[in-house]
Amino acid sequence: MKSRKANRMEKHHKRHGGGSLNLISLMDIFTILVFFLLVNSQDVEVLPNAKDLQLPESYAEQRARENVVVMVTADQVLVQGRLVADVKKVMSQDAVVIPELEKELRLQTSRLQIKDTQASVEDREVTIMGDRELPYSLLKKIMASCTAAQYGKISLAVTQEAPEPGEVIARVSSW
Repeated sequence: MKSRKANRMEKHHKRHGGGSLNLISLMDIFTILVFFLLVNSQDVEVLPNAKDLQLPESYAEQRARENVVVMVTADQVLVQGRLVADVKKVMSQDAVVIPELEKELRLQTSRLQIKDTQASVEDREVTIMGDRELPYSLLKKIMASCTAAQYGKISLAVTQEAPEPGEVIARVSSW
């Protein structure tokens, strides 16, 4: 023997077709979401994250592009995540160009040229990620090594800072 409520619910389900779920509208929503994510994911270039680096702040308006990344930590110089040189050793050398860094950058150039045979010196880009406390003498050696390895565009990774209302922003052209 069923209760009155159970009988009433049974009649209701018989009248309204058993309560099937319409998946078409759910699939439409997911399709739109996938297209949205695909379109917007191509606008972002993510640089490698280093916990011990505090990037300098800037009012930079250009977005990062995919290129070779030279990361300088307190004690290491890395290219694309591979250890290339020790900072103490580099700072103790009198040479302006870091031979290990130049060699690795030339290796990266040969890898990139396999993908793009039309890449000229002016089109080759490298991004230097270094702490804001990075000594200028070390930065100068890294930049000289990038130039010696025939990279025409050198960028410094910075954290974008929003300007204060009414503040004038000086624009600096890239090298």
